[in-house]
Amino acid sequence: MANQQSLPILLKELRLPAIAKAWLSLSQKASRENWEPELFLAELCELEANDRYEKRLQRLLRDSKLPNGKQLSQYDFSQIRGITQQQLQRKTHDLDWVRQGHNLLLFGASGLGKTHLAAALGYALIEQSIKVKFSSSTALVQQLQLAREALDLEGALKKLDKYELLILDDIGYVKKTDSESQVLFELIAHRYERGSLLITTNQAFSEWDSIFGDNMMTVAAIDRLVHHADIYQIEGESYRKKHALKSNTQNRPS
Repeated sequence: MANQQSLPILLKELRLPAIAKAWLSLSQKASRENWEPELFLAELCELEANDRYEKRLQRLLRDSKLPNGKQLSQYDFSQIRGITQQQLQRKTHDLDWVRQGHNLLLFGASGLGKTHLAAALGYALIEQSIKVKFSSSTALVQQLQLAREALDLEGALKKLDKYELLILDDIGYVKKTDSESQVLFELIAHRYERGSLLITTNQAFSEWDSIFGDNMMTVAAIDRLVHHADIYQIEGESYRKKHALKSNTQNRPS
């Protein structure tokens, strides 16, 4: 028969750290307020569930490598055209697209906040327990190229399968070598109908031959990306340009 002295040991064995930490103070409160046993048990279970959610959230955030401080609430949608806050918020509530391996492509000139939007969507999805990985396209392609040289490209691609959403930022900046273009294509082909890609780029599809270096490969890559995809063309004035002009005006001698 378990007793009060054995309870901490049992809770540790059962891996219930939140309950182990809170049960004594909560049991005292329950006694004072004459709680029903069901209420006491429900409160303990809620504490444990919340603790597990927070720990999982922190693990997902650390693993995602998302840039800090990028939230939808911090983005000024009034300054751009082509996408709305409501459209992106729907992507964070209706998760069928990411569970079905559909893609999201953000086109637009530099300085419009495409990276901010991609990262903000990543944060919102992590709160829904979706596994997300953020990387510059150049860094990820170089990582895959090293794996290919080590004859382990397939293994590296399979490791990325654990991420339901893979964010490739600035795909237009991938180095234009045949080997790197090939591994980028391999990544797109591997993810097709298997896992979602969110890609940001300042280059229109008509300019993607400069990324892949081969028209047939370009067409094949685009075909796979757009088959199940939402595509947004963002337009507006560069945030960085406006910020620079504002700073110059403020710092100009009177």
